[in-house]
Amino acid sequence: MMKTTQFMRVLFLALAFWVGVATSGHSEERQTVGWVEKVSVFPGNLQLKAKLDTGALNSSLNASQIEEFVRNDEKWVRFSVTNWQNLTATLEQKLIRTARIKEHDRASNQRPVIQLGICLANVFKEVEVNLVDRSNFKYQMLIGRSFLQGSFVIDPARTFTVKPQCQGVPGQ
Repeated sequence: MMKTTQFMRVLFLALAFWVGVATSGHSEERQTVGWVEKVSVFPGNLQLKAKLDTGALNSSLNASQIEEFVRNDEKWVRFSVTNWQNLTATLEQKLIRTARIKEHDRASNQRPVIQLGICLANVFKEVEVNLVDRSNFKYQMLIGRSFLQGSFVIDPARTFTVKPQCQGVPGQ
């Protein structure tokens, strides 16, 4: 009887620990970053200043000379990106879709959406990014929840706390 009671206690504690880990939401610690950070985008390995925005689902990139074209019967988009140091990269990416974006106090507009690699700190993810003229904004990129979730916690009192340092980025 004593052995059965001890076994049940050990089993109960192990089960409680397992349930706690399984329901914690993540198995790794999330990194705390500021509300503005430097990121690198791929292809191109161009470093940009980005606002991290938990209110936005997807990310947006300041792009100019946006031009859609057809390559091998698929829609593609060519665009230029310039960072704060006046370095410019012209990129070509397959067009995934066109998104209808509703802006606060403005009419909705159509934006091309591409798949883009983003490096923040040591985290690299490929996510959907819409292209738009953000030249009237302070930051060239807005990073949304589709990139941030599961990896980062944002401290609104901090800026530029990390540098993009991703290893083994495809095409780098």
